[in-house]
Amino acid sequence: MRCFQAVSERGNLADAAQALGRTPSAVSMMLSQLEDEVGGPLFEAPRKSRLTPLGRMILAETRDALQHFDRRVRAIEGMARADAGFVRLAVTPSVAAAVMPAIVEEFCRAHPAVQVEMRDMDSVSVVRALQAERADIGVATADPSATEITRQPLFTDAFGVVCPKDHPLAAQDRCGWRDLRDETFISNGLCNLIHDEDFAPIRDGARLNVPNTTSLLALVRAGVGVTVLPRLAVLPGDTGVAFVPLEGDELRREIHLLTPPHRNLPPAARAFCEAIRKARFSAPVQPD
Repeated sequence: MRCFQAVSERGNLADAAQALGRTPSAVSMMLSQLEDEVGGPLFEAPRKSRLTPLGRMILAETRDALQHFDRRVRAIEGMARADAGFVRLAVTPSVAAAVMPAIVEEFCRAHPAVQVEMRDMDSVSVVRALQAERADIGVATADPSATEITRQPLFTDAFGVVCPKDHPLAAQDRCGWRDLRDETFISNGLCNLIHDEDFAPIRDGARLNVPNTTSLLALVRAGVGVTVLPRLAVLPGDTGVAFVPLEGDELRREIHLLTPPHRNLPPAARAFCEAIRKARFSAPVQPD
């Protein structure tokens, strides 16, 4: 098809052969094979300067076919270079709000043809999405027992008490579990990451359990109660609540980069993983 198009557009074998990097005899042979395939002559004269009616019809089809083929080749090459493609992210809400915007913005600037889908969900759901192949990359806290998941530590995030900005606890530099004994405590899913026997009665005695962080902060903001969350869950611009660090610095959650180990990630997803690894986090994990 390329030989036929080149000869048709240039009107002679010599110029077409030079453009194709072939010898005139090789181009002539390919044209003969094409005419045998279609069952009729494509040119009215041996000099190949004029097309037959069949040749004109086939030239139009050839141009369309080659343009479509070239577009598909460019698309495949783009995906192989991570210049194109689709990336599906599953991340926890706090990470989606505090960490991912800068990473997504930089990645999209470097890979403008790649489509990015980001969904926020709790850590358990992130793992399930990866296991069910509904996501390519996860950023969450993963249980070490989670199967079919590769975990790479990214950073740790300290827990603290979250209360209304005008609450007496907001004036303290630090809070201990004793400060929460007489408070209306609102439990949430992240509380399960805290394995402290002094905290267990507070968590288990909560009358409210609100998994959704947005709803949880709205209740705290309205003065319904107080809760415990990682630092990233409370954005700096949220002036309605206060974050008070807990005594000591050992109560932290660990955020992981999660990928499925037994599935080859597409090039665009691999490039996004690399962008996450290169990001500068406020509290990186210290090496062992």
